[in-house]
Amino acid sequence: MPTLVCVSILVETVERASADAVLAGEHGADLVEYRIDELFSSLDDLPEVLRLVEHSPLPCIVTCRPTWEGGEYDGDEDQRVAMFEKLGTSDRPPQYIDVELAAYTRSANERMKIDLAVDHATQQRDLYTRLVLSTHDFSGRPTDLTRRVLRMQDEPAAAVHKVAFRARSLRDNLELFDLLAESPKPMVALAMGEHGLISRILAPKFGGFLTFATLRDHSATAPGQPTLADLLGVYRFGEIGRQTKVFGIVGWPVGHSQSPRIHNAGFAEVGFDGVYVPLPVAAGDDPETSYASFKATLLELVEHPRLDFSGCSVTLPHKENLVRLAREQGWPLDAVSAASGSANTLVVERDDRGGVASARVVNTDAAAAVGALARALGSVPGKRVVVLGAGGVARAIAFALAEAGAKVTVTNRTPERAAQLVADINAAHPDAANVLSWDARETTTTEAFVNCTSVGMQGGPAPEESALGAAAFAHLPRGTVLLETVYAPVRTRLLSMAQDAGWRTIDGVEMFVEQGAKQFELWTQRPAPREQFACLVRDALNG
Repeated sequence: MPTLVCVSILVETVERASADAVLAGEHGADLVEYRIDELFSSLDDLPEVLRLVEHSPLPCIVTCRPTWEGGEYDGDEDQRVAMFEKLGTSDRPPQYIDVELAAYTRSANERMKIDLAVDHATQQRDLYTRLVLSTHDFSGRPTDLTRRVLRMQDEPAAAVHKVAFRARSLRDNLELFDLLAESPKPMVALAMGEHGLISRILAPKFGGFLTFATLRDHSATAPGQPTLADLLGVYRFGEIGRQTKVFGIVGWPVGHSQSPRIHNAGFAEVGFDGVYVPLPVAAGDDPETSYASFKATLLELVEHPRLDFSGCSVTLPHKENLVRLAREQGWPLDAVSAASGSANTLVVERDDRGGVASARVVNTDAAAAVGALARALGSVPGKRVVVLGAGGVARAIAFALAEAGAKVTVTNRTPERAAQLVADINAAHPDAANVLSWDARETTTTEAFVNCTSVGMQGGPAPEESALGAAAFAHLPRGTVLLETVYAPVRTRLLSMAQDAGWRTIDGVEMFVEQGAKQFELWTQRPAPREQFACLVRDALNG
C-alpha cells in the first residue's frame, strides 16, 4: 500500500478547517487530520465536531491532543473520551481517531469507551472508525521507546501505531526507519524538528503508513513538518519506493540550500530513482566536537543496511571534515581534495545486498570555479587571481588555480589561515601563491577576485556587507573579473558594486549549478540538465 499524505489542520472554526481540507485535497493530500484541541472543550462542542467530520471532503483523522502530550486540550479527560465514543458511534464517523497510549492504558473504563467507538459499525453502510494508538515526546527520544512500541503492539484494537519524538541528530531517524520496516502493523514513525525532516520524506521507502504535511509554513502542527507543496513537488514523495537511492546535503545550516530543488528535479528529468534531502549535522566552536558529530553521523548513514545512502554534497563547515574522514577510512580522494584538504562530494557505490562496495571523495567546487574563470579571462595560466578567504571553498579553488598555472594570492581576516594555505599550496606548487594582508586587498593589482567568504550571504553574519569596498573598484580597471561563490541572494552587494564599476562578473548561481551538475553526473552516470538547474535556482531565489 502506498504511503499516504496527511495534511494536519489546527481547527479554529469548522468553516476555515473545511476550506483548508478542500485545498489539501486539491493539492494532492490523501487525508486530513483535524486537530480539535482548541475547538473542543466539553461535550457542548460536540455538534461542531460532528459537523466538521460529516462535511469533510477527505477521509479524516480526529485528534484532540492534551497538553500533557504536547497538545492544547486542557479540559476534562472524561469529556474527551466521551467525545471519541460519540464520534465513533455517529452516523458519519471519522476514518480514524488518534488516542495516546498513556490515555488508552490509563483505565479500563476509558479503554472500554474507546473500544466501543472503534468497534461500532453502521449496518447499512458499514462505516467504522479505526484506532491510531500514539506516543509523543517533544523533548527527545524517550528512554523507554522500545517498551512503548511493544505495549502498542500488544493492543489488538489498535489498527495503526504511531511514534513521534524530537530528533536530536540525524541518527535518531535511523532507529525509526528500522521500526517501520519491522512493524507487524501499519505504523507511523516520525522525528520532529529540523533533524527529523528526512523521517517524513523517506517514510515510503520503509513502508510507513502515512506522513504529515502542512498547507503553510506557519500552520504546522509539529516541528519540522514540510509543506505539502515541498513534499510532493520538491521531494517527489509519490515517486519514492523501497529501491530509491538516498542522497543529500550535509552542512550546518542547510535549510536555505537550493540543492534539493535542483537534484530532485534532475532525477525526475533523467528517470533516475533517487531522492535528495537536507542532512543537517550540527557544528559548534570546538572543531573536534564538530568533527566527531560529522564522522558518527556520516558513517551511520553510509553503513545503514536499508537506507541505500549513495552519496552527498558537503557544505560549510564540514568540507575539511570530509577529507579527514576519507583519510581515516581509506576512501580514495581526487587530486584537488587530497592537495587542498577540502572536498564537497561523497560518492558511495552499493552492492546487490545493499552493502558498501566502495566510497570515494571528490571536489567539484574547484573545477567549476576554474572553468568559469577560464571562460571569463580567456585562459588561466599566468593570470593573477586574489582569493578572498581561506576556508574549505577557498582552499580547493586556490589549489586548483595553482595547478592550472595561475598566480594565486590569498587574503583572509585571520592571517594565520591564509599563511597556512599559501604554505600548503607552495609545498605542492613552488612559488605559485603568496599571502596578502586583509587590509591591503583593495589596493592590490590583480586580474580577478574570487570571493570565498560568507560575507553577503543570505542568513550569514553580514548579509548587507561586501568583501571588497569602494577603494578596490576605484583602483582597478574596468574588465577586472569577480567570481562570487555566494549564490543566495543572486545579486550580492559585492556583485552589484562590481557590475556598477564595469567589472566582468560571474555570479554564484553559475558556479553553484556547475558544481552541482558535476556531482549529479558522478552519482547518476548521466548528463545533468544544466539549463533546468539554472532556471530553477534563479526562479527560486528571485521569488
